[in-house]
Amino acid sequence: MNLISELRADMLSAKMFPALSVGLVMGATGLAYLISMGALIFSGPSAPFLSQGTIMVVFGGFVVCLWIALTSGYRGAVAMIAAPSGVVLVEIGSTIGVEGDALERFMTAVTVVIVGSVATGVCFLAVGHFRLANLIRFIPYSVAGGFIAGAGAVLCMDALSLMGIARDWRTLPSLLEPDLLWRWGPGVAYGLGLFLATKRWNRHFILPASFLLIAMLYHLVFAFLGVSGDEARAAGLLFAGTAEGGLWPPFQPGDLAHVDWAAVTAQIPNILVLIVVTLIAVAVYLSALELATNVELEWNREFRAAGGAGVIAGLGGGPSGVIIPSSILSDRFGARTRLTGAVTALVIVSVVPLGDSVLKFVPMPLIAGSLFFIGFSLLYEWVVNRRGRLPWTEYAILLLIAVTTVSLGFLEGVGVGIAIAMVFFAVRLSRVDSIEASFTARERRSNKIRPIPDRALLRAEGERIQACRLRGYIFFGGVGPLLDRLKQFLDNTPRPACILLDFGGVSGFDFSAVNALCRFMHAAHAVGARVVLSAVPEKLEDGLERNLPRPVHDNLLFEPDADRALERCEDIVLAAWRSDPDEDRGLGDTLLERVAGDMERHLDRQALFEDLVDELRDWLELREYDTGEALVSTGEARKGLQLLIKGQASAYDSTGERLFQCGPGDAVEPRAAFGEYTAETATIADRPCRTMMLTPAARLWLEENEKQLVLKLYRYLLTLESRGDGYSRGPNS
Repeated sequence: MNLISELRADMLSAKMFPALSVGLVMGATGLAYLISMGALIFSGPSAPFLSQGTIMVVFGGFVVCLWIALTSGYRGAVAMIAAPSGVVLVEIGSTIGVEGDALERFMTAVTVVIVGSVATGVCFLAVGHFRLANLIRFIPYSVAGGFIAGAGAVLCMDALSLMGIARDWRTLPSLLEPDLLWRWGPGVAYGLGLFLATKRWNRHFILPASFLLIAMLYHLVFAFLGVSGDEARAAGLLFAGTAEGGLWPPFQPGDLAHVDWAAVTAQIPNILVLIVVTLIAVAVYLSALELATNVELEWNREFRAAGGAGVIAGLGGGPSGVIIPSSILSDRFGARTRLTGAVTALVIVSVVPLGDSVLKFVPMPLIAGSLFFIGFSLLYEWVVNRRGRLPWTEYAILLLIAVTTVSLGFLEGVGVGIAIAMVFFAVRLSRVDSIEASFTARERRSNKIRPIPDRALLRAEGERIQACRLRGYIFFGGVGPLLDRLKQFLDNTPRPACILLDFGGVSGFDFSAVNALCRFMHAAHAVGARVVLSAVPEKLEDGLERNLPRPVHDNLLFEPDADRALERCEDIVLAAWRSDPDEDRGLGDTLLERVAGDMERHLDRQALFEDLVDELRDWLELREYDTGEALVSTGEARKGLQLLIKGQASAYDSTGERLFQCGPGDAVEPRAAFGEYTAETATIADRPCRTMMLTPAARLWLEENEKQLVLKLYRYLLTLESRGDGYSRGPNS
């Protein structure tokens, strides 16, 4: 269903009324918020163009809300300029140093907003296009919370400055003086009252309704006292702009000649901070929305939607925006439709044609109070509510970032946050044990079939083979404990002849890992232990070759997988035994007893197998295979089991890893005797093989006419599955 058809269907459905209701409330709330944010961003040096700047912010909110509503994966999405992003824009506006008239200051500020919005949008589009959204999820919760809490505190301070209170801690004692109290008192009282009311009743229409009612009350008081609108604006009680003519477009192309491009260039670090803070806001908001609605969002799509909105809003002079958690209203009131965001956007844009004629009636204490309410809500949510939910270490990190942001600025706060995130990641990752499992050849053997004497020797000498399966990302944070663990193997008694390191579970490494492994290779070479490595990444193999002396590197053995590496270790131990069979290793008569017992069981099994084949010969079909030929291919439909009477074969999975070996007396794909069966593994002849096949038809005939013989066959097959002599049933047999 295309977008137009979807909107038409929703307009004719039961979703239409909830969408109008939620959209009108969210639009009125968003409009009050955007007017407040615009007044804050373009206050100070750009105050003569306050009306134009505010209309630009409102237009940006309209574009962001409409675009994300139509392109987001969440139907019912409502988008707005993120409060932390707005705070950064306020900080940017206050640091623009332009020596010139008001138009130059205004156009320079507008250009910075445009560049910041477009750059943020392009960054978001890149994240979505290259599917990098999962990287954003890795931001630690406490770090993200510290940014948001810091933004809330700064927003409260900016709200006070909008009411004429200097951002200086030394002014705190004088705030209760009557001439200052009447400036900030009404706005703070409105913001705190709004906070308490929303905490008590949790109704989102409280903000727009209270905004409208108290604005009307202000004008009634002005009329009762005989104060004109111009007098109220001169006293700072009403929104004061100096727009001449229309407010849209807010500037003409020729006005770009008044831009101070040196001042714009000087804001590049702050623009980068804006991008980072907006990224964090998106991550926090999307996570909150997923948790509240129990809907799994496709983050890459949401970044593409926010990126497109940011570019379009920026080209129109407005800030970028993101989907906000208040979108849960669409879910709660049955308005999960794109109409909700569209209605919200239309309410927001309705003020643009009216422009200054509407803005001039807005009381400034309400604008400042709305911003104070938003900032105080963020502070309460992240500093108070999260205090009992987070471990004290993470809560301390949150407070540190928030305090740094408030006291030093967002750029410093971002720097501290990034540093903490890196340390946080390194410490946590270093606590992950790089050794997933360790074992000896006594506990696990390769899948290679070996003669009975060799199997007995490996059981006796298995502890001379030490094997480790490594995992995860091996880096400087965890390489020290790994090196200590590996060196402990060299001190074992008896001293190992082989050390097997399996890199099959390693996702990556840095040069510190290469350096530590080289030191271990030196230590192993010094005590005469061979090191066998499996599934080694090509870059690691190259790094070892470049950093190890030739004699040490030549002592290394490389195998494609752990099974082949374990087979190589077994070969080394057996070769060492054969080279000096007279050396007293403490085996004595125990080895002879084990060999004798195993040999007796093996001969008994072989005799049973030969008798069974002789009795079944009339119902079996002969098959012969050359070395390298497939007895069974993966995905092949098999029509009978094969009894291997001569040769040797290996079974492999789809990745080419050897699962086990088969020898005389083993059965190949026994399930194929009970009907057509698709093989899940491939069995390849290691040496020329001869098999006897029992087809399903022959099995059925035996079940009907030779019940004792077929029971003997089944008993033998069950014995194969349960035996533990190390012949063919996998690496742990």
